[in-house]
Amino acid sequence: MEEKSVDPPPYSATPKLNHQHPPAPVATVSGEAIVQTPIQTNAVASAMVNPPVGPNPCHMTCRSCGAKIVTRMEFNPTTKTHLMALFLCCFGLWCCVCLPYCMDSCQNADHYCPNCNAFIGVYSS
Repeated sequence: MEEKSVDPPPYSATPKLNHQHPPAPVATVSGEAIVQTPIQTNAVASAMVNPPVGPNPCHMTCRSCGAKIVTRMEFNPTTKTHLMALFLCCFGLWCCVCLPYCMDSCQNADHYCPNCNAFIGVYSS
């Protein structure tokens, strides 16, 4: 018994799309014809990507106000900060417990625009 191989139909490079709209509905109001035309909308998706920020203030253009700025930074404690303090406390280094809260390297650096106070990004070490 011989088996015949059947090749699939060839694919075209560009797909043919049917973009025809149904005929516009017509309504009559007091003897006048009103034609409603469909509205075509084009949606474009864009992704907002946070600019890379570091442990120091950065030069950049603010996306909110469009000004060329040097970012304003605020340091906030994180779980890492609290765990470091707990670690120091557990090993009897009571006098050093406040050190993780005083060191910028143990905290997140939040970057803000100095003009409009818009959040720009966060740096976590």
